[in-house]
Amino acid sequence: MKPHSILLERAAPVLYWAMLIIALVILLRGHNEPGGGFIGGLVAVAASALLAILLGPDSAVRRQPLAPLRLALVGVGLTLLSGLPAVFVGLPYLTHLWSGSWSTVLLFDLGVFCAVWGTLTGYLYPLLEADTP
Repeated sequence: MKPHSILLERAAPVLYWAMLIIALVILLRGHNEPGGGFIGGLVAVAASALLAILLGPDSAVRRQPLAPLRLALVGVGLTLLSGLPAVFVGLPYLTHLWSGSWSTVLLFDLGVFCAVWGTLTGYLYPLLEADTP
């Protein structure tokens, strides 16, 4: 039987959501300052890891918006999709376009965020389920 902290187990869901909010802030901040999809995705992975270590991988998977592989595939799809608007207006693929405060860069960063979160939790959850001596 492994030792556990009741207080940390109770705080884990609250910490999870707080870390996800911070990850989204980092995602959105990345257009004007360092940060963005990759670093935000890593913070989301840390939130999922916290939950998976304390409450088990099944609990963390249930709170993710999609299963890890699907989340990673959606992320890759969004990054690929972000380059298409430029092609439709005669510019090279992945030339990013802006319309006011919105841009295709945000779609690209959101794709990176999802790809990082899905890929790394896809590796993390099986490792936590493995029986180690």
